[in-house]
Amino acid sequence: MCERGEGPPCGVCLPCRRVAEGRYPDVQLIRAEKNTIQIDQVRSLQADAAIAPLEGRRKVFIIREIERATPPAANALLKTLEEPAPHVVLLLTSNRRDQVLPTILSRCQVMGLRPMPLDQLQAALETRWGLDEERARLLARLSAGRLGWAVTAHTDPELWERRTGRLDDLLGLVAGNAIARLAYAEKLSRADDVEAVLGLWATWWRDVLLVQQHIPEAVLNLDRKPQLLQQAELFGAEQVQSALADLVQTLHRIRANVNLRLALDVLLLRLPKPAVA
Repeated sequence: MCERGEGPPCGVCLPCRRVAEGRYPDVQLIRAEKNTIQIDQVRSLQADAAIAPLEGRRKVFIIREIERATPPAANALLKTLEEPAPHVVLLLTSNRRDQVLPTILSRCQVMGLRPMPLDQLQAALETRWGLDEERARLLARLSAGRLGWAVTAHTDPELWERRTGRLDDLLGLVAGNAIARLAYAEKLSRADDVEAVLGLWATWWRDVLLVQQHIPEAVLNLDRKPQLLQQAELFGAEQVQSALADLVQTLHRIRANVNLRLALDVLLLRLPKPAVA
């Protein structure tokens, strides 16, 4: 894709920028819709893969979280994985290798991707993307070693606004009544980023717990320290631990394809209320 040709992509030429922006016709991203990858998505991929590239030398299909493919979708993909067209590159990602069908794994070359050390990630943000030290440190902490996420958070204001909004939602929910919590659960069940939201909330309760344990230097949400200090005073340690455990359990349930709305109802109704008035 890159105009440089050989070697790693430059990141600045027009094709590289279009790929990064999701506007390059020969690079397509397939992701779960309502928590699963459906057979219709695989069939659409197969139909597109049969057509020659429009601009580049290859067609690249990135399937995120392949473990979310339904059995019919996964089985439909096997033939394409086994005998892809010469111009087709298939990249499958997964956070849970143990949940990927063995028949899919056996047809792939497995490459392990490890988180980037936070000090290196922070340095990269400062030197290559020109962030100041405080901002680079914050994004490095929140990224959990994912450089791509950190760069996107820096360049995409909407991502940052969504994070701010979801954290504010959580603070409102703990102060809200059961009706408000159930209404939010219904709304969240229709969102495409449920797991990301729950993961974000998990970092929040983790940070509150760290403040309570007198380890504030280890928190991730560095830009919300005043609120973290306040929450650490409002809730008991057992309440925070319980809220964090509930989030982890709910994430496991969602990945096991339980009823999403019911799982969120239970989670939000169990949110703690301030122990200190």
